[in-house]
Amino acid sequence: MDSPFHQGEQSVQTRAGVRERAEQMGRRMIRAFLPEQHRQFFEQLPFVLVGSVDDEGAVWASVLSGRPGFVYTPDEHTLRVRAAVGAELGISAGRALGILGIELPTRRRNRVNGRVTSADAHGLTLAVDQSFGNCPQYITVRVPRAVPRELGTVRGVGARLPEELVAWIRASDTAFIASAASADPSGEANEGVDVSHRGGEPGFVEVSERDGTTVLTIPDYAGNNAFNTLGNLQRYPHVGLSFPSFERGDWLALSGRAELVWDADEVARYPHAKRLVRMTVEQGRVLPGGFPFAS
Repeated sequence: MDSPFHQGEQSVQTRAGVRERAEQMGRRMIRAFLPEQHRQFFEQLPFVLVGSVDDEGAVWASVLSGRPGFVYTPDEHTLRVRAAVGAELGISAGRALGILGIELPTRRRNRVNGRVTSADAHGLTLAVDQSFGNCPQYITVRVPRAVPRELGTVRGVGARLPEELVAWIRASDTAFIASAASADPSGEANEGVDVSHRGGEPGFVEVSERDGTTVLTIPDYAGNNAFNTLGNLQRYPHVGLSFPSFERGDWLALSGRAELVWDADEVARYPHAKRLVRMTVEQGRVLPGGFPFAS
């Protein structure tokens, strides 16, 4: 069996001193199909997170939502999402895509990465390359309820975020991060796009400014040692980071360049962090009503 991890993931695992352990875990847990419990899990969700790369090579973490059952699995190798897919996300047939299912009341989460076989205004179909579960660490328990929201006009933002968005990020305890193995991750099954959860106490994402550009620093805590996100960033240093508003029902999506920070003195400034991901914002979008939930 070939390794389920590409060279970027293996490099980070080696630097973190967990390479052998990660390989053993990955060969047990990462499957090329959806287990029955994962199929049932996705089909009961009201929203999923999607990681994608657009035509310009920017990485985005987006959300798709609907009534439970809007995600379904015709078979163990296929996942279908019935929701409008914006062309700006770069989701089209042949593209790599990462999907995260997360259930906030129970803190369960499962990931599925694969290739889009079809995509249109009504939804997308994903051929499964990798399917695996994640631990519940750092997920804030919430009981989100669906709330009808009027979808407003998408507002673009630049590299320097206005104070209202800085305040939004500093008040957040939940974020979603997307990464890719390359600008065109359409090669091997283990070299696609990934989207994952990041969480902590409000303010766990630090906001600063450098040369007139907003910089976000995200602590990387101890986890499952797979380093899917950091391994991708080692290969392709571009990242998507998104924040839901559980109060207003809005969605903030940012895209930019990423840097992995290993310096012990700098990492020590962030309690419990093992490493840091530093994002230099390049562009973003605010989607009013784009997250039709409240908790």
